[in-house]
Amino acid sequence: MDGLDFNLLEGFRLLDIIDILLVAVIIYYIYSLIKGTIAVNILVGVGLFYGIHLVVKQLEMRLLTEIFGGFISVGSIALIVVFQQEIRRFLLHIGKNISLRRKKFFWSFLGNKRTAQHDRSEEIKPIIEACKSMSKSRTGALLVFSKYFDEEYYQTSGEYVDAPVSKRLLESIFFKNSPLHDGAAVIVDFRVMTASSVLPLSDSEDLPPQFGLRHRAAIGVTEVSEAVAVIVSEETGEISFAKDGNINMNLTPEELEKILREEL
Repeated sequence: MDGLDFNLLEGFRLLDIIDILLVAVIIYYIYSLIKGTIAVNILVGVGLFYGIHLVVKQLEMRLLTEIFGGFISVGSIALIVVFQQEIRRFLLHIGKNISLRRKKFFWSFLGNKRTAQHDRSEEIKPIIEACKSMSKSRTGALLVFSKYFDEEYYQTSGEYVDAPVSKRLLESIFFKNSPLHDGAAVIVDFRVMTASSVLPLSDSEDLPPQFGLRHRAAIGVTEVSEAVAVIVSEETGEISFAKDGNINMNLTPEELEKILREEL
């Protein structure tokens, strides 16, 4: 018995341990991304489907084996189609981490990051004032801050504006009688690029039931892109901030200003 155990361990290399650890990390990342979403139910269904295929194959049920085998033969393509959002989110998550580490190394090499950036307080101030005003009047609003303007993604689902950010402009867009108040205002480099943009809703099953379309859209767009979002609740006037599919609620204007300074 000891000799058998020794022979098993003899063929075990250091690379095998690294291989197992890397697979475990990938599985953990995938689980963290799909946890609490409808993708978990889909994955369980796929596993059940494959399990039935193995059973009918062992029982030599030829017709069912051929039917299930036909589906499984194109299973990789079907999985890509079904899990395209999760795959996109997974790759974006990896790319974002690499990008952040590269930036940290770059700025640590050149010096303090804060000295390299110019103060954008004056550009952020109109956004804070608009959110503060809309919060008091309980005017619902959804602001999406993106690093770049994806015309195919945003412009086709909203009205093209391309105007500098101002308090009056934001209040006018989200005024309840305005034809543009539904949807999101997309802001790139402190310019309102589009208004009334339709965003993908989050399919997470862990969201509180009181979350409306604005909160779900804010979480959804930050799940599939590097954008961040600010939400003003129409029911309560509460200000929230969404990033990477997570949401920080009940913010004061001062807290929002601090967050936007760090993010923008």
